[in-house]
Parts: sequence; C-alpha cells; structure tokens
Amino acid sequence: MNRKSFLVGIDVGTAEVRVALGEPRPDGTINIIGLGLSPSDGVRKGVIVDLEKTVESIFTAVEEAERMAGIKIDSAYIALKGLNIELINNRGVVAVTAEDREIHEEDLERVMQASRVVALPMDREIVDIIPREFIVDGFDGIKDPVGMLGVRLEVDAQIVTSLITSLHNLLRCVNRAGVNIDGLVLQAMANSEVSLSSDEKDLGVFLIDIGSGTTEIALFQYGKLQQLKVFPIGGDHITTDLAAGLRINHYKAEELKKEHGTALLSMAESEPKIEIKTVGSHELRLVSERELSSYIEPRVEEIFQITREEMAKMGCPYLPPAGAVLRGGVSRMKGIVEVARHTFESDQVRTAEFDVVGIKNPTYSTVVGLLYYVQRHQPRMHIQEQSKKVKKGGPSLWQRIKDWLTDIVD
Repeated sequence: MNRKSFLVGIDVGTAEVRVALGEPRPDGTINIIGLGLSPSDGVRKGVIVDLEKTVESIFTAVEEAERMAGIKIDSAYIALKGLNIELINNRGVVAVTAEDREIHEEDLERVMQASRVVALPMDREIVDIIPREFIVDGFDGIKDPVGMLGVRLEVDAQIVTSLITSLHNLLRCVNRAGVNIDGLVLQAMANSEVSLSSDEKDLGVFLIDIGSGTTEIALFQYGKLQQLKVFPIGGDHITTDLAAGLRINHYKAEELKKEHGTALLSMAESEPKIEIKTVGSHELRLVSERELSSYIEPRVEEIFQITREEMAKMGCPYLPPAGAVLRGGVSRMKGIVEVARHTFESDQVRTAEFDVVGIKNPTYSTVVGLLYYVQRHQPRMHIQEQSKKVKKGGPSLWQRIKDWLTDIVD
C-alpha cells in the first residue's frame, strides 16, 4: 500500500495513548486498519511530566498499530489538548492580485498569513489557524472563495495558541518515539467530527469532554467553534476519592469505578456484593454500589457545577438550543446524564454516540475523529520551527544518551 494512501493519528491522553491508522474511502468515510493503545504514565492533567515514560507509551501504542495494520508508521497528526491552549479571534485582509480579479489558492495562503499578525506573550506560540469564514468585497459567510471574483479578500480566523514549553515537550516526545509530525489538530475539533451533527453545531451546543485529568468545554454555534475552556478536574479525581474513602489502591479504585460506578445515588443498588480488600488488611469485605456512589456523586456534581459556571462566563447561563453532549470515559457511567440534566436544569443532555465503520469502542473516538478532521480539512503545521526528522526506533538507552548529549550541546 502506498504510504500516502492512509492517515495516522496520535492522541496522547492523561490515562492512555491512542493511535489510529486509516485509509480514506471515496465516500468520505475512513477504513480503520490499525489501532494501538498504551497506558500513559508520563502525563498528568493533560501535561507531560515525564518525557521518557511518555516516549515509551507513544512507542508502544505505535508498535501495536503497526502490527495490526502490517504497515510502518513514519509520521502522524497529533491531537492538541490541555490547560495551555487558548483561542484568539483575528482577521486578515489582502487585495486580490490577479488581473482578472479571480481568487486563487495563493490569495488564500496570503490572507491566512495576514491573520497571523497578532500580539502574543513571549511564552506562547501559534499552533493552528482555523478559518471560520471568508469575506469577499463585504459579502460574508463564504466557506471557499477560490474561483470567485473580488477585489478585497478577508478571513475571520481562530488562532490556536499554546505555551511553547508544553507544545515542544509534546513534539519532542513524538519525535523520540520515531514519528514525524504532519500537523496538529485541536482536540475539540476532532471530537466534534464524530460526536456532533451539523444541525447541533448550527443551533448551538456544548461538547463536554470529561477526561481522566481534565474537563474540556467547547461551545459550537453557527457551525463553528466559538469558545473553549479546560479545567483540571476529571475522572482521576473520582478514582482518588474512591481510593481514599474505601482505603484501597488506585488501580482497584479505577476498576471499581469502571465496572460498578454509578453517578446518581438513587440509581445504585444497596445490596453489598462487591468484594474489596483494604490497604493493610488481608480480609475481604463486601460493599454496595450505593456506597461507591456516595463517593462518586459529589465529585460528578462538582464537575458539572464548575462546568455550568464556565458556561456562564462564556455568556451562556443556560444551555443553547441543541443542549449539551457528554463524552469521555466518565460519560459512560450510569446516571451521568441524569446528574447533568439536574445541574444544567435542562433535558437537552445526551451522551455522544460512537460507531465509525464498525468501531464501537469510544476509547478511540478522539483519534478517529482526528483522522476524519484531517481528511475533510487538511490542516498544516503552523508552528514556527518544524519538528526534526528522525529515524524509526525505540527509546533505547543509547538513544537517550545521545539525546541528552545533544541537549547539552544545544
């Protein structure tokens, strides 16, 4: 198979690193031929805290996807997420230079570059530019002006920026895992491709992604991403509450949350039939779903209460017409929709459905959505310094020594 005939996406999350390899089809769908999954031990609350562990996690997930597909992965698109992302709305204006006043691809490139002219703090860098609409001679709402006639071309663009340190730590980890970077895609845009309908985006909807370390709130309206907010509370906080309350280790608490967790106390069974072993004891004891829910429900309510406060800051004290869509690992918990509806005082809340070309495991929804976004929008690298090209190879001791010496020399 030709290397250019398939796309690769990597999602470096707080809990797991996910890799998807797919082949675009003529009908607009993507045939997923390779998937990879690995625990993410070097990331906390969406921020890389251990480079070596993150490199190993990426390398392991990439290897698994390669074995499944029987194809070597040289480069990939990366999902961009975390607390360090900020959006800036800006406009670019250029004059159409062709004698016949026809707008060409070169004019689009120039107007996009013009939109980059914005004052940024020294510690931030432009990662991506998302065109919201084009304006030709005062006529707005244009999605693709190529081929049209005009004198003045404008773009209403959304500038995605990130802290330089966190961005380049991510790029470095991917490179050291032996993968070059084709481009960066905002996680909210990737999630919207497989979680929201076009009607929901037009009417107005909140996409709430409750991950392991963070919760991301994205407001879509008029078909475009309007605002984005991330705060550092997620599923790991529920796990920590369970571990402390029941006096069990973190791994057992995570297992209990996934298998028996209920977000609403009134929906939990009261019969003690779940075996646990407390730290420092060799005896088993039985707990009920209701006891687990007594630790889970307050934290879930807190997450949604903070979410509602952030919505109000965005100018939406109440849900927009299309309501809210929940996604992420916590969203699969029993009773989560009922708690959200009570907190938001609205019945317009649902859980995102995921069923893409036979893949029903929502674990891969972000990385598969990333592939669909790339296929439809073809994002490019906008960071000022392209990532270095590296040879495929694992994070061996010799490689780590060479990287360390290189850092010293630099």
